[in-house]
Amino acid sequence: MDHDAILAKAQTIISETLDVDEDDITEETEFRALEADSFDMLELISAFEDEFDMEMPDDGLDEIVTVGDLIAGIEAAQQ
Repeated sequence: MDHDAILAKAQTIISETLDVDEDDITEETEFRALEADSFDMLELISAFEDEFDMEMPDDGLDEIVTVGDLIAGIEAAQQ
């Protein structure tokens, strides 16, 4: 799956999970700006792991600050 397709899917998942408008979600968007707490982040990670049939390493979860960070993690896990 290419970068743009991952971004589009990520926007949909984040929008549905956090109840925010997809148009407000870019790669530069910080999860704290979307008012995502640690529970929300775990829910998002789980949704992404299911959607993309992969597992993100637990040791890198603290480094996910922006949507772009999450997409980079997905891309790395798919390689």
